[in-house]
Formats: sequence, structure tokens, C-alpha cells
Amino acid sequence: MTVVRKVKIPAGVKAEIAGTVLRVKGPKGELERSFRFPQITVQLTDNEVVVSTESERKSIVAMVGTYAAHAKNMCKGVTSGFEYHMKVVYSHFPIQLKLQGSRLEINNFLGEKKARYANIADGVTAKVGNDEIVLTGIDKELVGISFANIEHATKVRKRDPRIFQDGIYLVQKV
Repeated sequence: MTVVRKVKIPAGVKAEIAGTVLRVKGPKGELERSFRFPQITVQLTDNEVVVSTESERKSIVAMVGTYAAHAKNMCKGVTSGFEYHMKVVYSHFPIQLKLQGSRLEINNFLGEKKARYANIADGVTAKVGNDEIVLTGIDKELVGISFANIEHATKVRKRDPRIFQDGIYLVQKV
């Protein structure tokens, strides 16, 4: 039994495979990722990335689907990119945000004197508004990691989270 997943490459996107590394170039930029896993082959045919395996093991078949999803996300990233909209929520103490290079400084969270910090990954741009943060980038993984860093930095500790619902939360993914 052969398991095959095919990902169409959209118009305006160039893809090439060198060894186990897939490179995708598009109007927004270039991404590359290593697709190295035993018993899985990744090939480039016509206008498709073909991920296949001869194995019937669940873990290997699952990894075929994972690699196909990675290739699809790379193609989407270089054509339209990824955008996460986040909302700043507070009840008593207004949260103040400052962007310092690749680090977001969160002041006055729950009235704390010390600032909290969240790292923004390289390749991700953050726009800070009054009560909104917008993360944009071409690599879905890096945008997601940056979002997780911000959410983790505003985790409520040593208080009842049902009462203190302050934080920075995801509103929309585009």
C-alpha cells in the first residue's frame, strides 16, 4: 500500500528540492524546510509537491500528512502570508505595550511594577495599536511561536483566572 499526498503549487510560486530541503519562492519572500524522515520521499513533479511512503505504520503515514501540510503552508505563506490579530483585555489596570526591536514590553499587567517581556521571532513583524496587536509573516510556525510567547507572557499567576481575565488574546487568524 502506497500513501501519497499531493500539494499543488500556485501560480507565481517556484519550488525546488535539493536533497531533502524544499525551497519555495514567491512574491512575499522565500522559505526553506528540511523534509528528512525515514521511509518518506518528497518529490517535485510538474506543478506539485508529492509526499509518499510505502510503509503502513501509523506514525510514518501521519508524517506524510504533516509534510504535505507544511508544504501547503509554505506555498500559502509566500503568496499571501499569515496574519494574527490579538486583543488586549483588562478590567482595572490599563496594560501598556512598547515594541523594542524584536521584544514586546508589557507594562502595568494586573498592576505589577515589573514589566513582562515577550520575544517576537525574526521574520515576524508586529504592529502595536491602542488595544490591538497584529503579527504578520510568511512562516506560519514563526508567527504562531510569536503569538504563543505573547500569550504566555500575560498568563495570570497566583490569582483566580475566572475573576482576573486580563491578558492578550487571539481574535482572528488571516
